Amino acid sequence: MRISFFGAAGEVTGSCTLVETGDVRFLVDCGMFQGGGEARLKNQRALDFGFDVRKIDFVLLTHAHIDHSGLLPRLAVLGFRGPIYTTPATIDLLEVLLLDSAHIQEKESEWQLRHQRRIGKSGRGVHPPLYTVAQAQATLPLLRPADYGQHIKPAESVRVCFHDAGHILGSAWLEVTISGEGRPRKLVFSGDLGMRDRPVLNDPEPVVPTADVLLIESTYGDRLHRPLPETEDEIVAAFGRTQACHGNLIIPSFAVGRTQEIIYLLADLVRRERLAPLKVYVDSPMANEATRITLAHPALLDAETHELTAWLREHPNKMKVEFVADVEASRALNEIRSGAVIISASGMCEAGRIKYHLRENLPRSECGVLIAGFQAAGTLGRRLVDGARLVHIFGEPVPVRARIYTVGGLSAHADQAGLIGWLKGFHAPPRHTFVVHGEATAAVHFKEAIAEQLGWRDVQLPQQGESVSL
Repeated sequence: MRISFFGAAGEVTGSCTLVETGDVRFLVDCGMFQGGGEARLKNQRALDFGFDVRKIDFVLLTHAHIDHSGLLPRLAVLGFRGPIYTTPATIDLLEVLLLDSAHIQEKESEWQLRHQRRIGKSGRGVHPPLYTVAQAQATLPLLRPADYGQHIKPAESVRVCFHDAGHILGSAWLEVTISGEGRPRKLVFSGDLGMRDRPVLNDPEPVVPTADVLLIESTYGDRLHRPLPETEDEIVAAFGRTQACHGNLIIPSFAVGRTQEIIYLLADLVRRERLAPLKVYVDSPMANEATRITLAHPALLDAETHELTAWLREHPNKMKVEFVADVEASRALNEIRSGAVIISASGMCEAGRIKYHLRENLPRSECGVLIAGFQAAGTLGRRLVDGARLVHIFGEPVPVRARIYTVGGLSAHADQAGLIGWLKGFHAPPRHTFVVHGEATAAVHFKEAIAEQLGWRDVQLPQQGESVSL
């Protein structure tokens, strides 16, 4: 068996792992790289992936986030026609996310072409989109549903079970059993794991007792998240300061998962009278759709969410959420000078309507920006977190005078303690463990933590493009 790492090795984004056995070749995830200009170059290099996509038998997809799913249409453009197995909720989300990804790429290419022509250049160096909306749409029929706990056989020698990862709606960690010569071999792919005891979703399912091969994420493998009560204190303080200064509070948020979690937390703080009654604008068509899809899968939501939803129905004046749909309504929000709470995508401030709200509010010292999620290196969100006093939005300089609040306890990813706790479910160390999906420093520290706290010795840090024969 051979495993090749084509993404999320030594970095967080671009998850794509190729598994080759004697008679089967399959991918686990096929994600887009994210994080500024370097990521765009990596995505352009993925025009041919480095392997023959027509020889891939099937794809297993852990969840809908674009850094795990965003190159699936590119795979299809190059000739892949096999099935893509994932959970029903993930399929619902992909119908929104993949089309949105294609739309953003088309618009960015159009903008770059207009800009080049405006400055007197031919536009010859403008990269076309990796795929179009039509090509993304054509990928959707390849999706095949697999429920949690259901064993499927995508090939005669491969059996797969999807387990709830508690990361975003429909997210899964994978149990893959490969038979052939000798005894069957079990592979576990963590995908992205969520934290226990967090709002909205059920907790991650425990891992299976044994495995031959493990690929474990390490996004936050070098740190611990703040306890949720401290996070709530930070949110309350950010609201209090911004309201006292008569400014707006802008919350960049991932459309899937994070937006719904923030809505839950704000409603819960209002219910407990830690915040006054609120009106919140959710300005993201994708977040609006993701919220609708979330409510359409009640079995995936935890008991606390059902209880809070019932309270909101009984107290409609305590917290009003307005889902902003059309562009004109979005633009009108920028006319509000005080008191607005705006949740908008994208979560790393790289695209979408959030950039307009930041352009209008960052120069105003009375305003606040609440950063509530991971910010990859090279993104606008990361520059804000790192204390930049001047950023560029739509090619124009924007001074940063607004207060930047970084809330560390809302991550959809397990922290080091959460990851180690999940790994303790193994009765014996896997024969081979690969630490993936983490920036280099985080991955190194997590490898050391595994050795110190669990006593595992065969733990490897694969590099981009590396192949390992087992």
